[in-house]
Amino acid sequence: MQKFKPQFRRLIFIDTRVRRGDYPNCATLAREYEANARTIARDIEYMRDMLDAPIEYDQGRRGYYYTQPNYMVPAINVSESDLFALCVAEKALAQYAGTPLYSTLDAVFRKLASLLPDDTRVSPSWLGTEYSFIPDSAATIDPEVWETLAVSLRGRNAVEIEHRKAHGEITKRVVHPYHIAAFRGEWYLIAWCSRRNEVLRFAVSRIEKACVCDGRYEIPAGFDFRNFLGESFGIMDEGEPFTVRVLFNSSQSPYVQERNWHPRQEVDLRADGSLVLSFPATSLFEVKRWVLSWGADARAIEPEKLAASIKAELMKSLGSYG
Repeated sequence: MQKFKPQFRRLIFIDTRVRRGDYPNCATLAREYEANARTIARDIEYMRDMLDAPIEYDQGRRGYYYTQPNYMVPAINVSESDLFALCVAEKALAQYAGTPLYSTLDAVFRKLASLLPDDTRVSPSWLGTEYSFIPDSAATIDPEVWETLAVSLRGRNAVEIEHRKAHGEITKRVVHPYHIAAFRGEWYLIAWCSRRNEVLRFAVSRIEKACVCDGRYEIPAGFDFRNFLGESFGIMDEGEPFTVRVLFNSSQSPYVQERNWHPRQEVDLRADGSLVLSFPATSLFEVKRWVLSWGADARAIEPEKLAASIKAELMKSLGSYG
């Protein structure tokens, strides 16, 4: 396998000569590389349009130069394993379909793919049906809201949002975005809130309007998203941490052992094949929803408040079925 396709070799050559600073033109480059001047002209056009090269022609010196002296055409050396990972990454993009991120990520992928060597061959199975990503159901996000939050986060500009709570109330507040995180089909904005004077979580899908406003901010030096999550089981936080203990019957025990549900989980395997999973958490709601997803195969043991809440939920569900 050649390291670069023929065009990319020429691009590296042109880039080297332009960075040298002696203002080469298509004719001089063509003579040195033993290529057609029209080919060199097309290469320069490709560099400008596809690689965003800051290359300009100086009429006085009759040659090309970079308006950004530190620019360099990126060189790519792709191994078979690298290419395989890239193909899997393309499949993974599907989980972002329908979100404002998808078009940007897809464009980046296509740009990377365009730089691959011509003689690189991909096994059809790598791009076929053998690999799939089945995403969670995703909440709908307003693209304008997303872009406003992204601009604010990059530029450290305060942003005013209109946020709709789960029960429908809409509140207006100024926030300082610190972090954006994806969790189970929803994107969450982690931001300092002027209304509450603390760092809060906001579901981006429930932000109905957002606009950058006057005022800049700095993310506190000690802020760390992982530390911010703390003992949470999921994304929510309802206060002081508590210890969860859930009993799973023997039929579900193998599935529970296969996954890491929490960084500090403990598994107590019993003689009859059942097990007790223990971990710290801060959101009763999220743990309750998770335990209920296991149906009759899981029973909350601790805390008592969790067990009582699940029992009440099941009674309400039973009543719904008459």
